[in-house]
Amino acid sequence: MSESVTDILNWIAGRPVVAQSQAWLDKFNPHNGRLLYRVLSSSAADVDYAVVAAKSALAEWSGLTPVRRGQVLTDIVALMKQRANELADCIAVETGKPPQDAKGEVGGAIMQGEFFAGEGMRLYARSLTSGMPGKYSHTVRQPRGCAGLIVPANTPIANIAWKTFPALICGNSVVLKAAEDSPRIALLFAELTKEAGLPDGVFNVIQGLGQPAGAALVEHTGVDVISFTGSTAVGRWIAATAGQRLARVSLELGGKNPFVVCDDADLDQAVHWAALSAFSNAGQRCAAGSRIIVFRSIYPAFVEKLVAKAESLKLGVEAGCDLGPLINPRQHAAALAAITEAGNAGAKILCGGGAPDSEALAGGYYVKPTLIEGVDPNSGLSCQEIFAPVATLYSVDTLQEALALANAGEYGLTAAIHTGSVDRAMWFAQRVRAGVVNINIGTYGSEPHMPFGGFGASGNGTREPGVEALDVYSELKNISFLVRNDQV
Repeated sequence: MSESVTDILNWIAGRPVVAQSQAWLDKFNPHNGRLLYRVLSSSAADVDYAVVAAKSALAEWSGLTPVRRGQVLTDIVALMKQRANELADCIAVETGKPPQDAKGEVGGAIMQGEFFAGEGMRLYARSLTSGMPGKYSHTVRQPRGCAGLIVPANTPIANIAWKTFPALICGNSVVLKAAEDSPRIALLFAELTKEAGLPDGVFNVIQGLGQPAGAALVEHTGVDVISFTGSTAVGRWIAATAGQRLARVSLELGGKNPFVVCDDADLDQAVHWAALSAFSNAGQRCAAGSRIIVFRSIYPAFVEKLVAKAESLKLGVEAGCDLGPLINPRQHAAALAAITEAGNAGAKILCGGGAPDSEALAGGYYVKPTLIEGVDPNSGLSCQEIFAPVATLYSVDTLQEALALANAGEYGLTAAIHTGSVDRAMWFAQRVRAGVVNINIGTYGSEPHMPFGGFGASGNGTREPGVEALDVYSELKNISFLVRNDQV
């Protein structure tokens, strides 16, 4: 093993820890395919060690006032600001994002922390009226206990922030299962929490694969709430497994999101946002606009502009590049196979369609921005999340037809419509089956104070972030008392 390869460890009870089995995974640089890290492959025993540490630290952390917890979160955010470049550099290397994208993601995570740190001064409860004379009632929020957080690699520091900050402000301790494709950023975040004064054991990181490490976290009886972002198939298993012990579960799952372009849309703006929705972050967004539905009368003009835009995008990891590689070779192979399958089935590949020819990108997991038309709406490419810079195009005659196509399939995460008509926009927004609807912008773009989540196979009805996330990580307790007149 080369001495230049970094070993990525677990973080338990405030310090880096080697897995009990001392088993390792290889993490490769997505830009060039070279070995980047050795990552611990944790077992159920390692997960148990982390959960025990989290449980041991729970009383001290939950015993603090929410205001004080918010102050600690504010200190974490301050350190994130100081080390923003280091965090962004780590993300850029691990994921292959261009530098400006990595910096933008860190900025979003910082805003997330600022929002939930402020919730420590609110954490609102309610006063309730009673039908009994002299009885007064109110609610309070209390922590669930140990939060098991499982995050993906597509936006690693943003995903960590989305889950960790609301869990902590509510008074929970945390065991985070880091994404095996972006492991080091979780360790850097853990170091920041310790430096900021978070008590040892309140935030712990487990490295490794979903099986066995993630599965062990879900199955552990000491884990009181589980938040997972990832595939629908895994989400279904988590819901069934954790549901047996009535653990609370928050699931943010897949998406196959429609992007509708009406005949009265600003075509240049629609092309701009369609390209961003489909191709930014190399299409590795659960909110990617991967189904582009266009009115037939403008279809040729729109497609011509969108193809030109797609072909103008620059691949690479340098500043100014538009999209980087996919995160790992498995995902890369799956995307190329899906494109080939569509072509073999008679679909027309308008642009892209494979890996780039550039020698500089030959070793990486790159896929050219790809647009495909003539795909059966019921085919796998139309219905299944690809997680790559691949979008399919469909033409329709009416808004009703566009809505029917948008609502086809099991997912319901996000949707976008481009139109100059307020009536059309609101008619569509009220009827499309999606948890997030955007008008004249892209299919993505959640902010810290806005709830994010979907219908159907896109989740189980919970929302993160926004104040709605507090309902995931806290219990509501109703407290009533009776004022006795004879004691006054």
